[in-house]
Amino acid sequence: MYEGPKALRVACLGAGYFAQFHYEAWRRIPRIRLVGACDRDREKAKATGLTAFSDLASMLKMAKPDLLDIITPPPTHFDAIRQAIDNGVKTIICQKPFCTSLEEAEHATTLAEAACVRIVIHENFRFQPWYRAIRQALEKKLLGELLQVTFRLRTGDGQGPEAYLDRQPYFQEMPELLIHETGVHWIDTFRYLLGEPEAVYADLRRLNPAIKGEDAGYFIFDYAGGVRALFDGNRLLDHSAENCRTTLGEALVEGTKGTLTLSGDGSVRLRHFGDREETLLLAARNWEGFGGDCVKNLISHVVDGVLDGTPLENEARDYLKVIEMERAIYLSDRLGQKIREFESA
Repeated sequence: MYEGPKALRVACLGAGYFAQFHYEAWRRIPRIRLVGACDRDREKAKATGLTAFSDLASMLKMAKPDLLDIITPPPTHFDAIRQAIDNGVKTIICQKPFCTSLEEAEHATTLAEAACVRIVIHENFRFQPWYRAIRQALEKKLLGELLQVTFRLRTGDGQGPEAYLDRQPYFQEMPELLIHETGVHWIDTFRYLLGEPEAVYADLRRLNPAIKGEDAGYFIFDYAGGVRALFDGNRLLDHSAENCRTTLGEALVEGTKGTLTLSGDGSVRLRHFGDREETLLLAARNWEGFGGDCVKNLISHVVDGVLDGTPLENEARDYLKVIEMERAIYLSDRLGQKIREFESA
């Protein structure tokens, strides 16, 4: 554990399933000191090996963190953010989905801005190494004029009455599942790769009667100049990968001079237009952590931003656009038409 004069004091709220990836990643981050873990079930907090708390207010007062990592469900976010602000925390990382609604997320963002507190939303897919490699290829114009980006989500975990129960059982009760919980990653990833879309069309459906929300469907983003981004999601189907959760699916990025292919093992290949041979841009390997170590990549990015003053991605005010786009996707599905005004969706 780093004990230098600039060690950032970090406390974590939540010790559920996904929190394990946060704690493991934090332990590999230099220049920080973990000072506490909090969960309603104190035994879970204790299992992290850190000073354990069952009450957030107590942890904030006793551990005095500089940064609070919120790794709990959306209904807890607003109160946790408010308490952190009131107790002098200056940086907050908050897991997605951010709060329970756009209105609540806007309120939390406004409170933080008024107190000069930075909130970074833990939307980590843009920090996966394959999307960083794809963006570099696009910036270098390796594909010529970009025409289309396609991602096919195939998690293979959504069949039958036992779907999701072994890992995240609350998925079965979510009234909105595919987009709100999973597809939102590609709303942000498409923004990272392509910028802000001009319109969206969506067609969603529920295939497994054991769940409440949608588990399959499409959305298409329109961009200036005719570029399209297609998300094709189906949680009942799988893809060719030793671990379907590495990338959660496969992607094509297509332009006039070539095509990038993202495979389920995390490798990225470039095929020039008219050729049959491919060039390996990013090799598959045994990545640490979750999803190409994207949890560590994101929190390292935040630590560097706090201690070195480097620009931060995914700050709360900018992330509100993702929530607006998610609402527009559901509205498009209900109305059966293209939506062009995200802010009013």
